Amino acid sequence: MTKFISTPSRTKEILETYGLRAKKSFGQNFLVDPVIVERCAEEAHCEGAVIEIGPGIGSLTEQLAIHAKHVTAYEVDPDLIDVLKDTLKDYDNVEIILQDFLTIDLPSKVKELKEKYGTVSVCSNLPYYVTTPILFQIFEQGAEIPYITVMVQKEVGERFAAKPKEPPYGALSAEGQYLYEVKKLFNVPGRSFNPSPDVDSVIIQFKRRQDADLSIDLNAFFELVRACFKQRRKTIYNNLREYLNDSERTKEVLAKAEIPCTKRAQECSWQDLKKIFEAMQ
Repeated sequence: MTKFISTPSRTKEILETYGLRAKKSFGQNFLVDPVIVERCAEEAHCEGAVIEIGPGIGSLTEQLAIHAKHVTAYEVDPDLIDVLKDTLKDYDNVEIILQDFLTIDLPSKVKELKEKYGTVSVCSNLPYYVTTPILFQIFEQGAEIPYITVMVQKEVGERFAAKPKEPPYGALSAEGQYLYEVKKLFNVPGRSFNPSPDVDSVIIQFKRRQDADLSIDLNAFFELVRACFKQRRKTIYNNLREYLNDSERTKEVLAKAEIPCTKRAQECSWQDLKKIFEAMQ
């Protein structure tokens, strides 16, 4: 039986066969820990269709193909397309697309996959340098995606999962938690990659909240959240005043939202921020 792609020896063999090296410009680090890769796929709720961003040489893609009815993988490195077609040739349920995920029409793709396979989830080892843009594209356009399971830099994962008053808590935390229940699944040490990055990673899962209010303008709300956290340890009054450029209006908005002017941004939950947003309308 052929070894899984994620084993160190098989990864080394593939890289040598194709003369490949990880490209820093694409944030490439190839997973070489089959236990972690398999566990990630098992917990991804990918029974129907699953979307992967940045499949690399197919380590995680292979496990997703085993667990899902269909895998759609978006890759930006043209040098990896033929590699993926070879490494994944035994799986007829994998679709490899050479395209930047940030340029796709996500709602249309999700609709297409949902009609064919019933459910759509996202599972990916995200390149560090585009983690936040990719996640926010899914946040804002992926209302029909109930689960997002991603491997990210540990520091970023902790920020998404942090609660008010915890040191990592900030705009990313509030924005993500407005739409999702966020939990850390498990840590991934740097040695699980080839080449090994200087930092550890974590796998986090976003479960779409059924009670999330999607009637509001998400872009405008998230803009406000970022403004309120411009300096997290400042009071919400100072940050909001800078954003509104109007002291009196800031006081009126906070009074209407029943948020004390002395409260610090880092103490504000997403519920507090939504009250402020609604008071501004």
